[in-house]
Amino acid sequence: MIEGPSHQRGLRQSVDWKLVVAYLMLILIGWVNIYASIHSTEPSSIFDWSARCGKQFVWILTGLSLAAVILFVIPPRLWESLSIPFYLFVLFLLVVVIFVSSDVKGSHSWFDLGPIRFQPAEISKISTSLLLSYVMSMQGFKMSQFKNFATVAAIIGIPMLVIVAESETGSALVYLGFIFVLYREGFSGWWLGLIGLVIALFIATLVAGPYTAVLILIGVLTLFSMNSAPRKEKKPRFWIGAGFVLVMALLPWLLDVIGNGIQHRMAVLANRIWVPQENESATYFWSFLLKVKPMHVLVALSLAALPILGWRAYRKKDGIMGLAIAAFVVGVALVFSTEYIFDNVLQPHQRSRIEVLLGMKEDLAGVGYNVNQSKIAIGSGGFFGKGFLHGTQTTFGFVPEQSTDFIFCTVGEEWGFVGCLVVILLYVFMIARIILDAERCRSAFTRIYGYCVAACIFMHLFINVGMTVGLMPVIGIPLPLLSYGGSSLWAFTILIFIFISLYREEKKYF
Repeated sequence: MIEGPSHQRGLRQSVDWKLVVAYLMLILIGWVNIYASIHSTEPSSIFDWSARCGKQFVWILTGLSLAAVILFVIPPRLWESLSIPFYLFVLFLLVVVIFVSSDVKGSHSWFDLGPIRFQPAEISKISTSLLLSYVMSMQGFKMSQFKNFATVAAIIGIPMLVIVAESETGSALVYLGFIFVLYREGFSGWWLGLIGLVIALFIATLVAGPYTAVLILIGVLTLFSMNSAPRKEKKPRFWIGAGFVLVMALLPWLLDVIGNGIQHRMAVLANRIWVPQENESATYFWSFLLKVKPMHVLVALSLAALPILGWRAYRKKDGIMGLAIAAFVVGVALVFSTEYIFDNVLQPHQRSRIEVLLGMKEDLAGVGYNVNQSKIAIGSGGFFGKGFLHGTQTTFGFVPEQSTDFIFCTVGEEWGFVGCLVVILLYVFMIARIILDAERCRSAFTRIYGYCVAACIFMHLFINVGMTVGLMPVIGIPLPLLSYGGSSLWAFTILIFIFISLYREEKKYF
C-alpha cells in the first residue's frame, strides 16, 4: 500500500478493481477466442509468436504495461493540460494518413511501420474525449449557448469527417455516441429524437418509398405538435393529424379502385363511335385522372395547408407549430434527396451492404456471405456451445475476418448462448461501472470523460454485435478488447485506464 497522509487512501481503496477485473476478463476471453478462430490454419500453440494469437499476447502484455504507466507514473491531471495539443496532433495524423497510406480493403487509414501497423482513427476517440471533457468542464460552459454548441460540434465533427474521408465508416459512426455525453451535460433530448427520425426517414424511403416516408414524418410531427400544445388543443390536433394520415394511407388503394373504374368507363366510351366529340373530351378527362398519383395529392394538400398553418402559428405566436412546419419542409427535402445520397454519396460496397441488411436484395454468395456465415455459426452454438476448438464454422474458416470484426461469432459457436451472455454482461457491467464512477466524481472533467469512455465502448459493442447477427450493415469495426489488433487493444486500454487514473486521483482524498 502506498504510504501517505492519514487522510489519503491507498491503492486498494482508490482504484476501481472491479473495473480492472472486467477489463482483464475481456482481454483474456478475446485472446482465447482469437486462438480458436485460427487454430486450424496458423498456430501450433496459443503462444506461437508468428501467429495472430501470439502477437495478440504481445499486444496484451504491452497494453498492460501501458495501463501500469498511466495508472502509476503519469500524473492524472496532465491529461487535462495536454488535451488541446494531443487533439491537434492526432488530427494531423488523421489527415496525413490519407496521403501516405496504402489501400487496405478500400480504406486509407493505416500507417505501415514495418512489423506493425497503426491506425490513428483508434486513438482519435481518446483525443476527442479528452478535449470534449476539457472544453465542457470550463467554468460557465452551457450547452444551450450557440457558441458552446458550435465548439463542441466542431470538436466531434472535424475528426469524424476526416475519418469518413479515409473510408472508415465504422470508426466514424462511433462518434455519434458522443451525443449521449452531450445529453448528459444539458443537450436537449429533442435532438436525439431528431437524429432517430432522420435515420427512420432514410430507411423508410429506401424500403417503402418517399410517399410512406412523408406519411411517417407527418405522423411523428403530429405527435410532437400535440404533445407541446395547450390542453384544449391536444385532442383536435391528434384527430386531425391521425385522420389525415389514415386517409392518405388508404389513398393508393382508393386511387387504384377509381383507376379500374375509369379504365372500364374509357373502354365503354371508345365503343360509342356515334358521339366522337363527347368521346374525345371524356377520354381526355379520364386519362388525366388516371395520371394522378398519391404523391401528387399529398403534395397538393401540403402546399395548400402549409400557408394556412404558418399564418395560424404566426397569429397565435405558436413556436411549436412553426418548428413543426420547418421540420416538415426539411424532412421532405431529406426524403427526396435520399435516393441521390444513396446512389452518389455512398460507395458501391456500402450500398450493397445496406440493401442486403434491409432485405432489398439477397446476396448470400457476395456481400451477404459474411453475415450469413456468422449467423449460422452463432445459431449452431445452441445454449452451451459446441465446446472450445470444436466449432465447425470456426475450424474450417467459413467466416472471413473471424479473429477481428467477427470474433463474436466464435464466442457464439463454441460457447453458445451462455458465452455470448457472459461477454455482453461483462460489457454492460463495464459501461455501468464507468457511468457510476463518473457520477461519483466531483471533477466535471473526470465525469464528462467517463461518459465519453462509456459511449465509445457502447457504440463499438452495439455496432459490432449488431453486425455479426445481421442487425447492422457490415462496416468493419472491432469488438473492444476481444478483436485481434494492437491499435484497437492499446487504444481501449489507454481510454479506460486514463479514466481509472482520474477516478483514483479523486478517491484518494475522500
